[in-house]
Amino acid sequence: MEFSAKPLFSDASFVVNKNDRIGLAGKNGAGKSTMLKIIAGLQQPTSGSISIPNGITVGYLPQQMRLADETTLVQEARKAFADLTDLQKELEEVNQRVADATDYDSPDYAALLERMEYLHERLAMQGAENMDAEIERTLFGLGFMPSDLDRPTAEFSGGWRMRVELAKILLRRPDILLLDEPTNHLDIESIQWLEQFLQTKAKAVILVSHDRAFLDNVTKRTIEINCGKIYDYKVSYTPFTALRAERVEQQRRAWENQQKLIADTKDFIERFRYKPTKAVQVQSRIKMLEKLVPIEIDEVDNSRLHLKFPPAPRSGDFPLIVENVGKAYDSHQVFDHAEFTLRRGEKVAFVGKNGEGKSTLVKCIMGEIPYTGNLKLGHNIRIGYFAQNQAQLLDENLTVFETIDNVAVGDIRTKIRDLLGAFMFGGEDIDKKVKVLSGGEKTRLAMIKLLLEPVNFLILDEPTNHLDLRTKDILKEAIKAFDGTVIVVSHDRDFLDGLVSKVYEFGGGKVRENLGGIYDFLRSRNLNALDELQLSRRADQTSSSPRQTPQSEPDPEPAPSNGKLSYEEMKARERALRKAEKCVKEAEERIAQLEEEQSALEEKLAQGESSPEILESYEKNRVALDEAMETWEQAQMELDSKLQESNPT
Repeated sequence: MEFSAKPLFSDASFVVNKNDRIGLAGKNGAGKSTMLKIIAGLQQPTSGSISIPNGITVGYLPQQMRLADETTLVQEARKAFADLTDLQKELEEVNQRVADATDYDSPDYAALLERMEYLHERLAMQGAENMDAEIERTLFGLGFMPSDLDRPTAEFSGGWRMRVELAKILLRRPDILLLDEPTNHLDIESIQWLEQFLQTKAKAVILVSHDRAFLDNVTKRTIEINCGKIYDYKVSYTPFTALRAERVEQQRRAWENQQKLIADTKDFIERFRYKPTKAVQVQSRIKMLEKLVPIEIDEVDNSRLHLKFPPAPRSGDFPLIVENVGKAYDSHQVFDHAEFTLRRGEKVAFVGKNGEGKSTLVKCIMGEIPYTGNLKLGHNIRIGYFAQNQAQLLDENLTVFETIDNVAVGDIRTKIRDLLGAFMFGGEDIDKKVKVLSGGEKTRLAMIKLLLEPVNFLILDEPTNHLDLRTKDILKEAIKAFDGTVIVVSHDRDFLDGLVSKVYEFGGGKVRENLGGIYDFLRSRNLNALDELQLSRRADQTSSSPRQTPQSEPDPEPAPSNGKLSYEEMKARERALRKAEKCVKEAEERIAQLEEEQSALEEKLAQGESSPEILESYEKNRVALDEAMETWEQAQMELDSKLQESNPT
């Protein structure tokens, strides 16, 4: 594949197997998104071909897309089941015609009954009765609330509407799922839900992501596009980086050996070029040089470039004091009674679901919007602020180089080209006007500019959305070495890991302080919120689906207690726990059995056996497997709840 005269990649060959979890790696511009578009059939390769067997479905989520805004959220999600809804409409029409008919002995009436039976069977086979429950489960997993279901999609921001498109793709359950930066618009909880979905329910997955933790948790194979070539590794991202470093080092040693061979050969040719007795050897070495294939080393790894913020001017001991701060828009209280104090040099994270007030509080700190309560900035505070719209504040008439040259001072002026290269501005890119840059390029340029400003209080709102993994490492190391105070609003767990010592969680109108790093917070959040999460899920299931899970029984009313359990209560809990464990084990055994049957049927189909009986068995088995997975999820949640009751914190 090539654009103009520059090939992105050539002779790229690889096979995607069933249940593969593949991460595409490579620097920005290497061709990762283009590869996804070619697989999705949206672009044609310059040479070669993509072979996808008949009947294989492909779902593709690009970074940017045209989003629908003429329906409600649940109506838009139902488009994922267009075939089912068409069948349901036809069944309603057939039912009405049957009800209106009077000629019960006619062939037409018999045909109607036959069609009605066929439609019932098709809908049952494809799990139509679970459609609405599956829609709600997916939407809630991606962060939507029950109150959002009937809201017009036009009311949601672009990031939330991207979640709608992701939900539709996931609901279709394609055979190959292509995801281009799916986590850019998700919060931490939604990312974790998506990870679980891709691990347990998706089939083959190929994804592009700059979220290292997401790649490590989801993928089992990494395909790198580098210098126009394809390198295939049977490992997730972090092991891949070690193997890649070994490969580059081998290339470097081979290149050095080749350079020595070339130098020695040229020296021999020059020394003996005019000696008749050496003419044959000289000609032999000249031909050898002409045939020699140069060894190439993959592009220089700029992650070794270490950047530092300028020394932070000394501030007061308490750069920020927040006292009883609240913010409301009309009747909607985003958060209230927020109280905390930051000490000089602390690095903290703001996390929580989108819309819970993280960026809102940042705007309050910056004095951009009014608020209630008291918010005090310390002595001699100089804030460096990176907003999500920071790119819009750049001077569009300057070039990339001029933008950075105007703020660079000291030794860094001699490294401007290296600095720009580390943030993916190489070659002719540095002479481009800011006004012709893409949104992502402007964001990266704004980040470089911030790196050079002498400040003592950094506030970064989603700083990593348009940075690749190596560039994020550069930024992370620079922030770690920064001797001022830092607030980072981010959903990128790997970026926050080892960077922050406190996490402020936004949710339910409150701001809660959590000591420790991001993974300490996640571990405590999962434990402390287990009962609450279990209850909310049960409430959602009760309101959204009339079906009751066989293993789930209503909990008895709690009796008054002095804090100690009676013998009877302890035995009752033990029995409930054993029952829950048994349900989980039975569900796992059922899944294993169905997966084995499914594999046998797929092998028959692969060998060309496609009789109606086999196809029907395959479809019934698929539906049964989906239902078994749902039963296992319910049983596992029940077991988690019983374990929590048995081991209260």
